[in-house]
Amino acid sequence: ELVESGGGLVQAGVSLRLSCAASGPTFSSYAMGWFRQAPGKERMFVAAINWSGRSTYYADSVKGRFTISRDNAKNTGYLQMNSLKPEDTAVYYCAVRFPDYSDNRDDYDTWGQGTQVTVSS
Repeated sequence: ELVESGGGLVQAGVSLRLSCAASGPTFSSYAMGWFRQAPGKERMFVAAINWSGRSTYYADSVKGRFTISRDNAKNTGYLQMNSLKPEDTAVYYCAVRFPDYSDNRDDYDTWGQGTQVTVSS
């Protein structure tokens, strides 16, 4: 099971850190991804990280502003979001897959329930 937290309503330009808490002993073996879905749009790739945390991949729209990380000892993944923009407004989901990460949502088989991020201008 995956549980996201850390979303909220913020003004443009500020930062938020999302967390993804995983239950079970195998989180450290799985790659993790963050996706987001704005109203009326498809769920889109944001960022991904491999099992060790040494390899990451970002969508162009967030590169340089967002940072994905993980703490396998805490069974938790993170998405640090800086310089937020109104277009970042969406429900953010974390997901895991084995063995390596992907930017395709259909490759992930376990998802959290999502956390809402709203950025006002």
